[in-house]
This record gives sequence, structure tokens and C-alpha cells, in this order.
Amino acid sequence: MTGVYESPKTRINTSMLSQYISRPVCFVGRLEKVHPSGKVLTLVDGEGKSASVELNEPLDEELSGIVEIIGTLSNKGAIMATSYTQYREDKVPFDLELYNEGLKVLHDFPQHYPFEVSMSG
Repeated sequence: MTGVYESPKTRINTSMLSQYISRPVCFVGRLEKVHPSGKVLTLVDGEGKSASVELNEPLDEELSGIVEIIGTLSNKGAIMATSYTQYREDKVPFDLELYNEGLKVLHDFPQHYPFEVSMSG
């Protein structure tokens, strides 16, 4: 199986989670809660819906604001994070609702915004 970094990652929101079980995804949301163990995060997407993110190791830094997760979706519907990136909003604020609208366009017109690369040819 190809690693999560080598394969295309579909950008999704919480309502799309069930469609991408066992597939690499990219999820962007506002950090709502960190479990005391430091290994489980709750992020809220642009629709105000929550997604659970599981980390391999406990956080070693303080996170807040907008976070991008790269990972694979588990059968439980949690995103098993391979990596995360905190967006710095001190200079440029991130409009999560507008990002969500962009996701809808990407998914409504897959012929113009393909997530998967064909290896034939």
C-alpha cells in the first residue's frame, strides 16, 4: 500500500468522512478540544461539525486555531493523523466557512479538480 505522503489526498469536511474510509485525506478545522492524553483532537469544520483526530504520539506543543491534518480515515470515522500543521492567523485570518464553500466546488466538479491521478498511459 502506498504511504499517505505518496498518494493524492482528498480535501474533505466532516460530512464527507464516511466516503473516505481507509483513504488518505486532508482535513482543515478549528481546534476545539485536546484530550488530556494529548493524543486525540477535536476539530470543527466550516459547517460547525466536529471530527475526531487521533495522533500516534502525544502533542509536544500547544496548538490552537486552524489546524490542517494529513492522515487516513479509520473504520471508526476518526482521522488517523500522519502529520498536522497549525495555520498562523496572526497576519492573515483564515476563513473556515469560505474554505468549506471551496470544498463544495471541488467535489461538485471533479472533472475540473481531480484528486486521484490515473497511472495508465
